[in-house]
Amino acid sequence: MSEDTVAGPGLELWFWTPRPVLIPQFYNGFAFQGSGPAQVPLKEMGVLGLALLTCMPLFPARLCWKHVSSVQVANEPVLAFRQGSPERDALQKALKELKGQTEAIPCVVGDEEVWTSDVRYQASPFNHGHKVAKFCYANKGKTVIQAEIDAAAELIDFFRFNAKFAVELEGEQPLSVPPSTNSVLYRGLEVPPGGGTGGEPREALGLASPPLLPQGFVAAISPFNFTAIGGNLAGTPALMGNVVLWKPSDTAMLASYAVYRILREAGLPPNIIQFVPADGPTFGDTVTSSEHLCGINFTGSVPTFKHLWKQVAQNLDRFRTFPRLAGECGGKNFHFVHRSADVDSVVSGTLRSAFEYGGQKCSACSRLYAPRSLWPQIKGRLLEELSGIKVGNPAEDFGTFFSAVIDAKSFSRIRKWLGHARSSPSLTILAGGQCDDSVGYFVEPCIVETKDPQDPIMKEEIFGPVLAVYVYPDEEYKETLRLVDSTSSYGLTGAVFAQDKDVLQEATELLRNAAGNFYINDKSTGSVVGQQPFGGARASGTNDKPGGPHYVLRWTSPQVIKETHGPLGDWRYPYMQ
Repeated sequence: MSEDTVAGPGLELWFWTPRPVLIPQFYNGFAFQGSGPAQVPLKEMGVLGLALLTCMPLFPARLCWKHVSSVQVANEPVLAFRQGSPERDALQKALKELKGQTEAIPCVVGDEEVWTSDVRYQASPFNHGHKVAKFCYANKGKTVIQAEIDAAAELIDFFRFNAKFAVELEGEQPLSVPPSTNSVLYRGLEVPPGGGTGGEPREALGLASPPLLPQGFVAAISPFNFTAIGGNLAGTPALMGNVVLWKPSDTAMLASYAVYRILREAGLPPNIIQFVPADGPTFGDTVTSSEHLCGINFTGSVPTFKHLWKQVAQNLDRFRTFPRLAGECGGKNFHFVHRSADVDSVVSGTLRSAFEYGGQKCSACSRLYAPRSLWPQIKGRLLEELSGIKVGNPAEDFGTFFSAVIDAKSFSRIRKWLGHARSSPSLTILAGGQCDDSVGYFVEPCIVETKDPQDPIMKEEIFGPVLAVYVYPDEEYKETLRLVDSTSSYGLTGAVFAQDKDVLQEATELLRNAAGNFYINDKSTGSVVGQQPFGGARASGTNDKPGGPHYVLRWTSPQVIKETHGPLGDWRYPYMQ
């Protein structure tokens, strides 16, 4: 039995190996020093999380972290892409090279690319005549800054911070009282004996027997609107030692496939994450009927998540373990404004929250509660600033604030809501309300005022650039806070704007269950990994808070090990003698 040490800034990893193992290397100051027969270098990514994601499933069964000090990581800086900057020049060059190209995307299981006859296309939302990808079954239209925040900075942050959280979780060990020692092994949800994943070279594990097949898997079902979410839904269960079947969204296929290829290029072994583009209902039926299902990591609609939950319940007797279900399902997010609020903050925060990425964020503000005394001022400023918002092609015009909505289905749904706003006697369109799908799926930013706070437009998720406003009497702010809490079935994000500290305290208490991410004098969007772990309850999901330290625990099945070092000489207790 060999004892090897892995040293890095702030931690040491001690592990005991009954056989030689492949030991991947950390970069950025982390280096594995081991006696294994081979070392597998990773491409230098500059991301601790990518390295950890690569090597965690290869660690042998007996593993513990010895902390020298806490692991220090930082959020990835967001590049500004100012005119003339190196990052902007490089991006424009890349966009020119990609223009008119269509990338073919297979299913990938292990190392095998699977091409089928059922081929579909992902169209560009701002020019649906351009097919950006064709994919086999078994561009999101973001502006440069939204893409930078999501597909670069936040994705990197998820990998970095989840690696940190996993390391720190390993440091949480129980008390030991002589003559025994106690430890916790943070296993995958259902792993094969021996600690492997089934994808390692047999000589690397020192085994002559046939490869062990994985005993279970996690199904990761990702949405179109955030590349980082897709990488996190698949990456975190894999980081914690699980095999993952990743079903990406049809309308985010190209970005998701890029993330998968980056992970493989960084050293992720085959058979850890399987990239499986698939028809949604077919994929759901298949995974929920498999005895090996260990978990579902989901972001999407409430009806879909409820359907998956019901399927799991119906098939409960066939599973080897109780599947873990984690879901984030959107919201009907609010901005509540008190008469003591700063109007500039209200206007700027609301415009960003409601209309960035065309309102296609699960955290986007879609209902605003304004006091009667401030409404004329807020309304005037909103309409003035709204006229300066440019909707267009973000690949060609960097002055674009948001682009087209994602696809024809979304466009049709939003158009129905605009029709409701025109026909309802309680609603008045203050600005916008036009849409055009002749070239791309473009919808103008729209502000609607309602006299009825219970109108469906204040209750149901639209997922588009539509903001509904209810003006309340100043003296009824407490009643209106209760209205905010009770109007919608969701509980994802919300914000309160006020300078009065007593009002802020009252609002925080009355809206305790209305939002999983609650903002004071700030917009309801823009959570940052490691700073504001994200998620909500009620119809918004299971509130497992990805981006925070508790999320990694969702995808591990801890095993407590007690080892007694002295003999038990007598079965009798002292009181019996």
